[in-house]
Amino acid sequence: MIDHQAQHLSKTLLGFWIYLMTDCILFATLFATYAVLHTKTFGGPSGADLFSLPFVLAETLILLTSSFTCGLAMHGAEVTRKSKTLFWFGITFLLGVSFLALEIKEFTHLVHEGNSWERSAFLSAFFTLVGTHGLHIATGLVWMIILLVPVMKEGVSPTSFRRLTCLKLFWHFLDVVWIFIFTLVYLMGAK
Repeated sequence: MIDHQAQHLSKTLLGFWIYLMTDCILFATLFATYAVLHTKTFGGPSGADLFSLPFVLAETLILLTSSFTCGLAMHGAEVTRKSKTLFWFGITFLLGVSFLALEIKEFTHLVHEGNSWERSAFLSAFFTLVGTHGLHIATGLVWMIILLVPVMKEGVSPTSFRRLTCLKLFWHFLDVVWIFIFTLVYLMGAK
């Protein structure tokens, strides 16, 4: 029985890694588009004019902390501790919501200042890349809620563990993508 569960987990993870690689291609395309268009401001503001590095650093620290708490949640799931799993995923969820709220605040501020995605190719590429990442975060948050309901009712089963493992991979993937966004968009754009 244990060998069957291990094989099922292995097959699930292989399939999920294939999905993550397709998502990687999506983000690579968005990064390439941004790299081509980041100087096409059409006389409008550049990243140096718009980006607040302390604000984005706060976003980054929140998201990286959520990756750490996700790891603690999975440690709880590995030892089948329902309370530890739920507690740390709850913290991960709150950090993810905080990150998303800051991203929405940044977008709202930019739009209210007249710097929407329609103003220049640079802003269009920026909103598309960062917005796609934000949409993935929102999807991860909804997915987290859906996966934690059975854990609340039944505890950590082999099925819920397998699903939570995929969520963990997804969440860590989004953190890696954000590190690239932070570096290539914000840090290099602030120069």
